[in-house]
Amino acid sequence: MILDTRHLRLISAIDETGNLARAADRLNVTQSALSHQIKGLEQALGLPLFLRNSKPLRLTTAGRKVLIFARKVLPEFQDLESELKRMAEGETGRLFIAIECHACFEWLLPVLESFRRKWPEVEVDIRLGASFDALPALQRGEVDLVVSSDPADQSDIAFEPLFGYEALAVISPAHTLADKPFLLPEDLAGETLITYPVDRSRLDVFTLFLRPAGIEPAGVRQIELTAVILLLVASQRGIAVLPDWVIRETGRESGLAVRPLTETGLRRTLFAAVRKGESETAFMADFITIARTRGVVTT
Repeated sequence: MILDTRHLRLISAIDETGNLARAADRLNVTQSALSHQIKGLEQALGLPLFLRNSKPLRLTTAGRKVLIFARKVLPEFQDLESELKRMAEGETGRLFIAIECHACFEWLLPVLESFRRKWPEVEVDIRLGASFDALPALQRGEVDLVVSSDPADQSDIAFEPLFGYEALAVISPAHTLADKPFLLPEDLAGETLITYPVDRSRLDVFTLFLRPAGIEPAGVRQIELTAVILLLVASQRGIAVLPDWVIRETGRESGLAVRPLTETGLRRTLFAAVRKGESETAFMADFITIARTRGVVTT
């Protein structure tokens, strides 16, 4: 390609200043270097771009065509350069988030509210990871962060710990199990377990509590909304197992009984999975900090 942005800036500067000396000063080059660039460009194009004996220096018809193009294109280049510079400095960019736990919506939304106030120019989107393979999507660049409690050994992915949580049973205070200090897997054998509408492989109560003990609940009822889950539990329609942050933020006034799973409790850690090296980007690092802060809030 003969023309590049250097030539477009050259034509624009000469037209605006009216002579080579002032244009050279604006472009931070010598007048002789600027004159050499003009001659080289005209030779390459096979057309004169300036009327040589005019004062101020005037463009030919061909030169004006180049000038019109320069005025249209240069602002777009400048905007792009500015945006790329801000991206390099971590001021703007894209944060597409996939969450592998349905309950994370309860925790994630206030995190995003705080994040968007600080980073209004970062494009944010959320995808529910239960409907697709989140980590491969992260590797392919389709998402930028995955919220997960299941870290995997991936050479190109870093798992940044956010906070620890405990899976707790939520029971009606009128239920006989409410008299127990903690629940064992066999306690759920005759109960209806109320869960979010996700696969069992993504629910701690199945993967870490019931399945290892070979226990199957009497029934499973899937409900989308946490408020409805708590209402059904209060009505003795079943028992739910929820992360402690969900109970803390949505169930504190419900009057429901909350019990640990086993005497020692069922504790997990929530992670932010990101492509290696990207957690140091300013807005990504701040999102992780906000997420950690939000996760350790206690009553």
